[in-house]
Formats: sequence, C-alpha cells, structure tokens
Amino acid sequence: MNTLKTTFLLTLLTLLFVFIGRMLGGNSGMIVALIFAAIMNLSTYWFSDKIVLGMYRAQPIGESDNPRLYNLVRRAATNASLPMPKVYIIPTQTPNAFATGRNPKHAAVAVTSGILRTLDEDELEGVISHEMAHIRNRDILTGSIVATLAGAISMLAFMARWAAIFGGFGGRDSEGRGGGLGLLIMAIVAPLAALLIQMAISRSREYEADQTGAKISHKPLSLANALRKLQYASRRIPLEAKPSTAHLFIVNPLSGKGMASLFSTHPPVEERVARLEKIAKSV
Repeated sequence: MNTLKTTFLLTLLTLLFVFIGRMLGGNSGMIVALIFAAIMNLSTYWFSDKIVLGMYRAQPIGESDNPRLYNLVRRAATNASLPMPKVYIIPTQTPNAFATGRNPKHAAVAVTSGILRTLDEDELEGVISHEMAHIRNRDILTGSIVATLAGAISMLAFMARWAAIFGGFGGRDSEGRGGGLGLLIMAIVAPLAALLIQMAISRSREYEADQTGAKISHKPLSLANALRKLQYASRRIPLEAKPSTAHLFIVNPLSGKGMASLFSTHPPVEERVARLEKIAKSV
C-alpha cells in the first residue's frame, strides 16, 4: 500500500512538473530546469554518503571497535539479503540513526553514540533493520528522483517570478499561460505543492521502512519501543541537524506541531507505533 502511494505521489509530482513547465516556461524552459535540477541532485546522490557522514562527523568502525553494533548490522544485512554496509558512529548524545549510500553495494548505516546507550539489544536491532529496509527499498534513489522534480519545479517558479515582474515570457503562446498575476500566483503555489508532495512521499517511505524492518528483524514491538524512546530522548536532547538531511533519520530531529507538521518528513511516531503493534498482532 505504501509503495502504491509513493508511485501515485511520484506520478502526481511528475504531472505537476510537466503542467507547470509548459504553463510557465514552455517546453524549452521545462527541459532546462529539469537538466539543471538533475545535474545538481545527481551529484548529491552520487556523493550523498560522504557529504552527510562528513556533515555529522561520523566515524567509521570495524568489528573490533564495537562488536555489539557491528554484529547487529551484519545480522540485519544477512536477514535482508543485502551486502554488509559500512558502519559509522556519530559522536553525539542524541539518540538517532540513518542509512545512506547510492545503492546496496555502496551503503552505510550510521548511529549516534547516544542511541547505543538508550536502546537495548532488541530495540537497536529493530532500528538497524529499519535502516536496512531503507537500503533494500532504495529510498535514497527515490528521494533523489523526488528532489530532482521538486527542484526543477522550484526553478520554474523562480523563472515565473521574474517573468511576472517583466511582463511574461513572450512568444506566440504566452497569451495562453495567463497574465503576470497568474504567473506570480503559480510561482508561489507550485513550489508549495511540490514541497507537500515531497514530504508526503518521505512519510510514505518511513511507513514502508517500518514495515519492511519489522519483517527483517521479526521484532515489530522492539522497533515500536525504540521509536517511543527515541522520540522522548530527542526532545530532551535535540540534535543539531540540517533541515536538508532531516528526512534521513529514523525519527525527525526537527520539532514541529500544527501547520509545521504538514511539512514534516516523518509521520507521527504514535501512528508508526500503532501500525507496528498491528503487525505484531497479525504475526
């Protein structure tokens, strides 16, 4: 169901891009925006592991450095039928974790030093299995595609703002695209719509990773308990995370309530826990 939802939202985002592109920039403007966005996001995707791991000062470890963590990652990788990823520890007391890498052969799992002290063995295995699920489901690739489309829409919107100021794009079909006011409204609405769809896809992938991770570890309740603990602890000890990388973490390192929750990259922990408890009952 989550995969179907993601496919639907990706299709919706693509159609939004095509519609906005033709309306605001014509075919040529649409293609230019897509190429620029693709170049930027492709480079980020290719070097995503190095960028984000360096950003959080993650330190690589081997089996001798932390046998408990290393063996849990190896077990989860085996259960998920994936190659052994690189393992990193982030030197911060805030409990959290993320996976990165452009594909299963170039993947990394990073956990904070705080999570190693906060969770017991089964809970930590649940978290690592969730991260292995992201790798198996190729969520980094999905996120890159989404970011490319959303970025292209933002570029088109930027073009539209300037077009509205200077009287439109010109050309024989500019009349069909609406006047300067229409361009300005579209320039504001389009990026907002793209952002909402992008956040919805991110939340859908979290649900899917929870479900897949529960199957990998066979411990849905342990993952549910871990999510509760991580949410509570992250509120007490906030992580200095960048908004651009917040979607990577298993629990949202950035707080937000009310309207801000619309733009959250993560679904509510309470809903995630409820779904995991439902999975446990069906096993």
